[in-house]
Amino acid sequence: MTSEISDQHARFGTIGIWSGALHPEDAGRRREVSDAVAELDELGYGTLWIGGSPSMEDVVPVVDAGRRITVATGILSIWQHSATDVAEQAARIEKRHPGRFVLGLGVSHDALTPQYARPYSEMVAYLDALDTAPDPVPASRRVLAALGPKMLTLAAERAVGAHPYLVTAEHTAQARDALGPDALLAPELKVVLDTDLDRARTVARGTLAMYLQLPNYTSNLLRLGFEDADFADGGSNRLLDALFALGDLETARARVDEYRAAGADHVALQVLTEDDRHSCLPRAEWRELASAFSLG
Repeated sequence: MTSEISDQHARFGTIGIWSGALHPEDAGRRREVSDAVAELDELGYGTLWIGGSPSMEDVVPVVDAGRRITVATGILSIWQHSATDVAEQAARIEKRHPGRFVLGLGVSHDALTPQYARPYSEMVAYLDALDTAPDPVPASRRVLAALGPKMLTLAAERAVGAHPYLVTAEHTAQARDALGPDALLAPELKVVLDTDLDRARTVARGTLAMYLQLPNYTSNLLRLGFEDADFADGGSNRLLDALFALGDLETARARVDEYRAAGADHVALQVLTEDDRHSCLPRAEWRELASAFSLG
């Protein structure tokens, strides 16, 4: 790995936080979010992934609230935002906060996007548009949501790397093979810090059930050897154990170690609790994890 590539990866750190609550619908909660972002920065996390199909407008207050932490969209849908507008907004953020924003792009899902068609070709065209925009977004400042081999290869060729969502450690190993040794690999991992395994699985199933309605995810899981029966009733125990870190802090550390051993450069932790994940900022759990990973 060249020193330039190593420097690009270093800004992500090894552990990040993924949260859909970082762009609240309620404007009255923005101060709360800013305070949480500032704390995550101080705790030593490498990257904040703004989940839940954010817009570029959602990015600005998160980047503003931090000091050194990298902020990435996880993931901005190419169907909802024009490449020219995104490039212009990304350039403004880069000028204001050099090196601290990464544009995460994805093709979303057929069920969620009326205009969904030819996703791979549309992603290629979108990247072309970013390259030729008046304010281009270089490959070093973009990352792709990628599950299958074609999109993973594209992530290696046209971006700094890939941010796979809802994947196993086995998929991470396959993704590393597809990406090659130099591209960034930053999978997301859901964490439920609860030593009551039944309760932890209930929380996990409450989140997973929605994703199991989306063929992009279920098709990928089928390729990994799971069966349709694993998708019933919010997911089998076998599926939950492969996709989540369920248990105590040591369990979370061990699961991250699995992903890192499989080839991940960075793991984005999505902490789930019994509260609504779209509004919950689980700051106590974020503190515990930062301590467990010795991030400070």
